[in-house]
Amino acid sequence: MASVSTTELLARFDAQMRRDLPPPSPAWRVERDGRVVRWVSPPELPWGCGVQWSDLDEDTADGAIAEQVSYFAGLARRFEWKTFGHDRPADLGARLRAAGLEAGDDEALLIGAVDEVAVTTAGAAPPPGITARCLDNGEPLDGIAALQSAVWGGDWDWLVTELRQEREADPRGLSIHVAEAQGQIVCAAWARFHRGTEFASLWGGSTLQAWRGRGIYRSLVARRAAQARERGLRYLQVDASPDSRPILERMGLRVVSTTRPYVWSPPSP
Repeated sequence: MASVSTTELLARFDAQMRRDLPPPSPAWRVERDGRVVRWVSPPELPWGCGVQWSDLDEDTADGAIAEQVSYFAGLARRFEWKTFGHDRPADLGARLRAAGLEAGDDEALLIGAVDEVAVTTAGAAPPPGITARCLDNGEPLDGIAALQSAVWGGDWDWLVTELRQEREADPRGLSIHVAEAQGQIVCAAWARFHRGTEFASLWGGSTLQAWRGRGIYRSLVARRAAQARERGLRYLQVDASPDSRPILERMGLRVVSTTRPYVWSPPSP
């Protein structure tokens, strides 16, 4: 990846993974509204509506923001405007807050060359007592919701619905990996292989407290990097929390930008 500048890498990412990225299943809609691309998820999913990409400036940003708020208010749907540190205008986040959107946590946008990550993680295996495997397409996903609830709290049934819809729409576009101890899922992570792009994106990785720090997360990154390499993809992309960022950097990914969500929710009835 040394031969590709950060500017060129971000241009590829913006075009392939934001502006032109197809949604995860035909049940989603992609709509282009001027210099904004938004997604509308199926009504049964509380997550997924939002702005994927924008190309705005100081003169057009406030109007575009107001239009998106009005649009999703008309649908009575919560939506997320996902910003990146290199988006324009430079004060986009402040403008979104002024329009009533609530800022989420900052994460790092990491991108790594598939070949480099695959080589760096080759041979990474889970610790004794842990079995890592890829879920078959027909297997239930309820254990993943239970894991997420144990780690983060709350109800994660919506995630199962989303993953199931994706898997049914494109079985080769999504690969779900789990690490199990005596049949219990202690870590789950998945990769999305984005057709028509050079990218695979990595998601999940939540691990039960008792099993952290044992190399399980690294082993699931290795498995997904190997799959991406087999499919001829060029880059791995991750939105990383402060906890996972240093682990991923040691595996060959590097920070190229930041990302932060801004969320608007309809008023309570």
